[in-house]
Amino acid sequence: MANISLAKKEENLYTGVIKKYDMNHLSVRIIYYMVFAVCLAIMIVCVFPFLWTILSSFKTIKEFASEPNIIPHQFQVSAFFKTWTSLKFIKYYANSAISVAGSIVCAIIFNGMFGYVLSKVKPFGSKIFEMLVMWGLLIPATTSIVPLFMNLSKLGLTGTFIPLWLSMGANAFYVVLFKNFFDSLPASYIEAATIDGANNLTIFFKIVVPLSKSIIMVVGLYAITAAWSDFLLPFLLLQNTAFETVMVKLFSLMRGAKINDVEMLRAIVFAIIPPVILFIIFQKQITQVTIQSGIKG
Repeated sequence: MANISLAKKEENLYTGVIKKYDMNHLSVRIIYYMVFAVCLAIMIVCVFPFLWTILSSFKTIKEFASEPNIIPHQFQVSAFFKTWTSLKFIKYYANSAISVAGSIVCAIIFNGMFGYVLSKVKPFGSKIFEMLVMWGLLIPATTSIVPLFMNLSKLGLTGTFIPLWLSMGANAFYVVLFKNFFDSLPASYIEAATIDGANNLTIFFKIVVPLSKSIIMVVGLYAITAAWSDFLLPFLLLQNTAFETVMVKLFSLMRGAKINDVEMLRAIVFAIIPPVILFIIFQKQITQVTIQSGIKG
């Protein structure tokens, strides 16, 4: 039994495209190690700028300007606390958190309800709206930024977080993710609730939402990353107000040149840490649900 169990464990190590017996061939081994080397090189190229930014932020300005070494002589953690305090980053973190919180709610509720309508309700003309959503994926968001800003100015919504929240509630990519996931839900649940007299709104919140925790989590993570890193719309709406987000503050720091290069790197580290931590924790769920939603669609 022990030998059988050990054999199964060894076999599970090679459950991908290349099996254990394939590695006995020299040509397969050569291709395998070549692909591995290419993937390793790509990973190094992608990760190096991030590591350089973090390591350089520990340096003094003298060491940063005069010595080309990557690893600093001393890791000055206290310098991070000094930069955090002097730049009052807690204020901009709070503003970004408010923007992110509202964006998550709008991204899940509005896009989720639209995806549910296209997937399960399918009213007259739904195919046209579905086609428009797919076309929306092809149109860069920046092409509509001028009329959007003009309309928001006329409505008196500049200087508030409301436009940032609503923009996340009208995202074609999130609608497609929700629709593809809802297509996989059993129609019998919807039919049974309809027979019991439940309306579409009740069915969505009482039945569909509890069954869609995985896709809701993924869309929420996407919304967090997008809202946190968004710059253009917050810059146009919140510049020179008390509601500036982290990204808007970074631009102001770079344009104002009131801090040295190392302090700027520390501010960049403060900005990129939250989305990086979230992606590291939930990268498996994001990849799996996105692939499954695309295949089921």
